[in-house]
Amino acid sequence: MKELKKEDIKQEVFDLYDDYAHNKIERRQFIEKLSIYAIGGITIPSLLSFIMPNYLDFILIKPDDPRLISKFINYESPNGGGSIRGLFSKPIEAKTKLPGIIVVHENRGLNPYIEDVARRAAVEGFITLAPDALTPLGGYPGNDDDGRELQKQRDRDEMLEDFIAAYEYLKSHDDCNGKVGVVGFCFGGWIANMMAVKVPSLSAAVPFYGGQPTNEQTTEIEAPLMLHFAELDKRVNEGWPTYEEALKENNVNYIAHFYPEVNHGFHNNTTPRYDDEAANLAWNRTIAFFKEKLK
Repeated sequence: MKELKKEDIKQEVFDLYDDYAHNKIERRQFIEKLSIYAIGGITIPSLLSFIMPNYLDFILIKPDDPRLISKFINYESPNGGGSIRGLFSKPIEAKTKLPGIIVVHENRGLNPYIEDVARRAAVEGFITLAPDALTPLGGYPGNDDDGRELQKQRDRDEMLEDFIAAYEYLKSHDDCNGKVGVVGFCFGGWIANMMAVKVPSLSAAVPFYGGQPTNEQTTEIEAPLMLHFAELDKRVNEGWPTYEEALKENNVNYIAHFYPEVNHGFHNNTTPRYDDEAANLAWNRTIAFFKEKLK
């Protein structure tokens, strides 16, 4: 079997995976269309194995990292899913109250990549909470395919309320200085945008390739925004010009970054869509933004 490299994969395969990962096509259609690209020693199983997430080998901050206290907690979300489970992390040597960050997963529940991202933020000097919106359905099931199926069963506005409740929990936590921001990826990017709409006291929001609010909703945004987009992400980017116009009309404090020649999901280091240069630049910008806005 040919050992695949990123340069072996046509852009159409990444676009096809994006459609599948965002419920535009069913798995059967995905496999059928993927077969077109199984040529020249490339098999369908090898394509599937290559393009799917590999969480085990790419965790950057281990769950038992000695710099952190990292544990699962439950908090109440009275308007959403009831008691919600989330990963709470903070620097072990913190001497003072710290700013907080809500870390919001993609459309498949709290998987190991998002847990890792929450720990990455914590080692930078923040208290983080990464909720699992699948908690009412038993939580992240251990794989993304089943996670997507479960998340489709939940109402996204109810999930939004669950993440707003996480904000309230973290903001009032004894170890928090009362300044809380949010970072989200894909579905979580939409949540980050919508928390900026719904939470007037939110200190900052950083959506990664997230869906946009309506023009009317944008009038409610008070938090400063840093928005990250992938140049090749036509699906999400389609809504950006209208959103940008609304942000300007409403004098929202925002900065938007477009990363050339990268795909949706470029920050996720567990899949071949990952781009090291763009991911590191976006993450460094994000941490600097939070350090400025949450101080």
